[in-house]
Amino acid sequence: MSARVTSGSAGSNFFIVFAILLVIALIAAPWWAGRADIRLLNEMLLYLSLACLWNLLAGYAGLVSVGQQAYVGLGGYLLFALAMFAGLPPLYVLPLIGLLGALVSIPVAALIFRLKGAYFAIGSWVIAEVFRLSAAQVTALGGGSGTSLPTSIVKSISDSRAGRDSAIYWSVLGLTLVIITTVVLLLRSRQGFALKAIRDNELAASSLGINTWRTKFIVYVVTAGLTSMIGAMIFLQKLRITPDAAFSVNDWTAFVIFIVVIGGIGTLEGPIIGTLVFFLLRETLADLGSIYLMILGAVAIVIMLYAPTGVWGFIRSRYGIELFPVTPRVIEKKD
Repeated sequence: MSARVTSGSAGSNFFIVFAILLVIALIAAPWWAGRADIRLLNEMLLYLSLACLWNLLAGYAGLVSVGQQAYVGLGGYLLFALAMFAGLPPLYVLPLIGLLGALVSIPVAALIFRLKGAYFAIGSWVIAEVFRLSAAQVTALGGGSGTSLPTSIVKSISDSRAGRDSAIYWSVLGLTLVIITTVVLLLRSRQGFALKAIRDNELAASSLGINTWRTKFIVYVVTAGLTSMIGAMIFLQKLRITPDAAFSVNDWTAFVIFIVVIGGIGTLEGPIIGTLVFFLLRETLADLGSIYLMILGAVAIVIMLYAPTGVWGFIRSRYGIELFPVTPRVIEKKD
């Protein structure tokens, strides 16, 4: 009797084929979807990206941040500044924004990593508020009233509205695929095994020689850089930015936490399920005003009571299904 270690399964192999077909359909969306549909797909992809990164941060590294809007806003303001003052093309400046976001996160991490648990969560929110207040003091970008992208910069993307919508959509789709691929590859690497050990038992992981501080630091910096790129795409789509919109804890953190919690924290499939549920509820109930937010809260409470691991966590525990091949399994073979 021998054994081999694999990360795949029949379910994950089928999902990979389905995912490839889905990506092809999404790439072709500008030819089969209307303008409103493209904007909705953009929003779904952006929230999915934010949810994947927050899930990596909280679900695997144990860093429950309520201040990731700091990097969403930072990315948006960097895009406007680089486009308006440095004359850099908005779509081609994304890698630079990701690098700058990661660099800014290094001293931030060095500061808030001194805090633990609830204090870390509060500290991350305080940092985001410092970012918001700082942005409101930048008069060149409109101060507290914000600013809009000049028409010349908008037209530099494409002369036609349809061309701009398609270019922004493909950039958002590409960024989402990069983020999902990055998360999958990270979780399949040695750092990923360390993250899973930290998630299961941080004290035991530390006793086995895993440098938990360094592992969490790497994850924080990577997520900060990628979140900054998402923020840039969010406000490139909106064409206008204000401090309150850019650093909104409700839009860029509370809704993201809702998506991850109801989908299944600590799983790669959870953010996908959560995003679909969130937008289904939003599109169905948005006309109800404040009642819509109450219903979202009620849904979150019900799921936390009856499925504490989220929708996908419940499905996985009951049926043993895993779509993303990141968990090693030992398969026995007869000699």
